[in-house]
Amino acid sequence: MTSTQPQPTTTDAGIPVESDEHSLTVGPDGPILLQDHYAIEQMAQWNRERVPERQPHAKGSGAFGRFEVTGDVSAYTKAAVFQPGTRTGLVARFSTVAGERGSPDTWRDPRGFAVKFYTTEGNYDMVGNNTPVFFIRDPMKFQHFIRSQKRRADNNLRDHDMQWDFWTLSPESAHQVTYLMGDRGIPRTWRHMNGYSSHTYMWVNAQGERFWVKYHFISEQGVEGLTQEEADALASSDGDYHTRDLFEAIGRGDHPSWVLKAQIMPFEDAKNYRFNAFDLTKVWPHADYPLTEVGRMTLDGNPTDHHSQIEQLAVEPSNLVPGIGPSPDKMLLGRMFSYPDAHRYRIGANYNQLPVNAPKSPVHSYSKDGAMRYNLVSDPVYAPNSKGGPRADTARYGEPAGWHTDGEMVRGAYTLHAEDDDWGQAGTLVRDVLSDAERNRLVDNIVGHLLAGVTEPVLLRAFEYWHNVDADLGRRIEKGVREEQP
Repeated sequence: MTSTQPQPTTTDAGIPVESDEHSLTVGPDGPILLQDHYAIEQMAQWNRERVPERQPHAKGSGAFGRFEVTGDVSAYTKAAVFQPGTRTGLVARFSTVAGERGSPDTWRDPRGFAVKFYTTEGNYDMVGNNTPVFFIRDPMKFQHFIRSQKRRADNNLRDHDMQWDFWTLSPESAHQVTYLMGDRGIPRTWRHMNGYSSHTYMWVNAQGERFWVKYHFISEQGVEGLTQEEADALASSDGDYHTRDLFEAIGRGDHPSWVLKAQIMPFEDAKNYRFNAFDLTKVWPHADYPLTEVGRMTLDGNPTDHHSQIEQLAVEPSNLVPGIGPSPDKMLLGRMFSYPDAHRYRIGANYNQLPVNAPKSPVHSYSKDGAMRYNLVSDPVYAPNSKGGPRADTARYGEPAGWHTDGEMVRGAYTLHAEDDDWGQAGTLVRDVLSDAERNRLVDNIVGHLLAGVTEPVLLRAFEYWHNVDADLGRRIEKGVREEQP
């Protein structure tokens, strides 16, 4: 008789691992440690699983444009890109997450919303989605999550049972899955969706004062979604519908724009805020931290070579300019390693020398050689040196933006704040934000998704999952599935 007891997880060298879910951190809220070999093995191996398309966000396109500052946030950040009157060139890329390069644009999926600003202080990159939250809060689970949304090993088909198996075993996903199954799960066009940093970042002003911030790109075209029926029809009739719409809109002079607004939290507020301010599955209610206008992004230039300008575009949240820094968000800290590592593998060690990735500001780097390097290097090629090479300007830029942390090395979840749980904000979204019509479509979308091959053990967990989000929603979903089952 075959045992059903699962085997213990090991590293690729066969060494037992301590956790499948939690990275090694300094205290439960501290930074991730480089010595966490297993987390790095997971992320680094994951970045090398496919050649040459992106792992997630493979299907997408983008355009060029500009960012113009229309507000005054100089009291919160010294970043040159956000100073009053500044105008900065940029490139933006929109994408699905799970689909391959040839997949339909209109699958139900979050949409990537990535922007590279060519600032006077180097490139500043924001990597976000069209939703303000995400499915998980620890990078240890990221590659497992994406695999659950992609294809099975045996038949190479996507599998709703696999997706719901992961989601129902990861209750922190409930807030994002509620967005995904609602109207925002399939935007009408890329022009008709908002973009969010989702992550919390740090702003530092000229006096060294620190603030926490979340970014919101608000579509000036409005936010509109496709119904499942409309999306399915487009998937068969025009699989590149979103790509085509953006390119043709810009081509006819209909330039889409977004107003960038920020939620700004005083540095000390995060310590006792009712939600963990760095938990990627949570939002900051606008009543607590209202939106402050920063500027406007306009896209007015189509690519002329999609491969060179969009497919080889490398956006990474580790590109942070003076006045902007990371936060204790574990997913952000993991992505700061994972994204540039993926670019080095997918495009090559010198990906930043490609025109679309090259900064407009001067580069004085000690990076040397590697495949496809074409920037000329001159001696000295090491630091420190006494030969006139570049030197870090510590007096001008000081210490990096950071925060105090201490504690024992642990693999654990975030410290819970007063109102932290996995279901509360998802329930608030369902009850207090969605209209009756939006709730009806949410129920229909979930029921249809669950009827598409989800097995009974997983189905029972899915019913419980939605009952935990909202009792009435869960009841309607269970009733709808049972009535439609043969």
